[in-house]
Amino acid sequence: MKVLVINCGSSSLKYQLIDSETEKALAVGLCERIGIDGRLNHTPAGGEKIVIEKAMPDHQVAVSMVLDALVHDTYGVIGDLKEIDAVGHRLVHGGEKFSSSVIIDKEVIAAVEECNPLAPLHNPANLIGVRACQAIMKGVPNIGVFDTAFHQTMEPVAYMYGLPYEYYEKYKVRRYGFHGTSHSFVSKRALEMLSLDPSNSKLIVCHLGNGSSISAIKNGKVMDTSMGMTPLEGLVMGTRCGDMDPTIVEYLVHTLDKSVEEVLEILNKESGVYGLSGGVSSDFRDLDAASNEGNEKAKLAVEVFSYRTAKYIGAYIAAMDGVDAIVFTAGLGENNSVVRGQILEHFGYMGITIDKEANMVRGEEKVISTLDSKVTVVVIPTNEELAIAHETVALLK
Repeated sequence: MKVLVINCGSSSLKYQLIDSETEKALAVGLCERIGIDGRLNHTPAGGEKIVIEKAMPDHQVAVSMVLDALVHDTYGVIGDLKEIDAVGHRLVHGGEKFSSSVIIDKEVIAAVEECNPLAPLHNPANLIGVRACQAIMKGVPNIGVFDTAFHQTMEPVAYMYGLPYEYYEKYKVRRYGFHGTSHSFVSKRALEMLSLDPSNSKLIVCHLGNGSSISAIKNGKVMDTSMGMTPLEGLVMGTRCGDMDPTIVEYLVHTLDKSVEEVLEILNKESGVYGLSGGVSSDFRDLDAASNEGNEKAKLAVEVFSYRTAKYIGAYIAAMDGVDAIVFTAGLGENNSVVRGQILEHFGYMGITIDKEANMVRGEEKVISTLDSKVTVVVIPTNEELAIAHETVALLK
């Protein structure tokens, strides 16, 4: 089965065409600057990247360009669009309505729209991609895979906030968690790789990137996760503040003479390691370079990130009464040995010891703990697109 995986943003559209039999991507690409001018970056497997500059006034035009590229005589990878059996969509927020992937129909779209207030930057954009595919690829099933679904196994003790209960009953204010597709994919792979019993296992998955989250996964099910009602809660991230005293919002509104919306924009886009470093960068490669050149703010930003991550790992070890394996994934988790080392140095009391040479790994599966480490530590690259393809195929079969 060939599955077209779509990850649609407000002005962008990432895609992969995946052969579910071989689990290989036949083509990957990105549509940028939708609604501005338009650029398609398309790379067929084994081929050179093709860049097409062409107006993309909306996502339907972008989807049309993607499909044209997939069947192009020179750089296409399939002979006919009929070879595409299904489209899998990343949908960010399903609230409590969706605990698994679904075939998208009118009722599902309406239910996702009801969750728009919980993810105003993501859900509407995701649905634009769905509608564009439905309009162009009539009769091809569209599957929704939710970022929040994997975390729906949390118990109320983990997802409830200390607010009046009626806010949950009336407005569904609770912890939802995100990056669920990645946490699901990586945790399942960790169980296989380490030959652990899914029904008797304790994993902590650290999805560390520009957006970062940690999950405690006990017996194959999420027990707790760091992101909350929105992706702003939890770790200090690239540009997001993470956990903080909520009255800071009120304080900054009055002190800076800004609206709540303007302050939230700062917390989402001007904070995190970017803000802590004094605007050096949200990219840890830049922060590492600046730290090595003596920039104390950049050094502090990395240390704060590592410390906050270690605190969450420690909390989840306590919540699960132990841990079998700690898994690092996503762009930072897979590639930054410095951050992994800073995080893990907090767990000497657990008998965790790291193989310094193995920890130099970048972007590949590897156990980075020593043979005598009391807890196994492993790096596993995430593949959210392949996970979405897996969910799509499983649902249709």
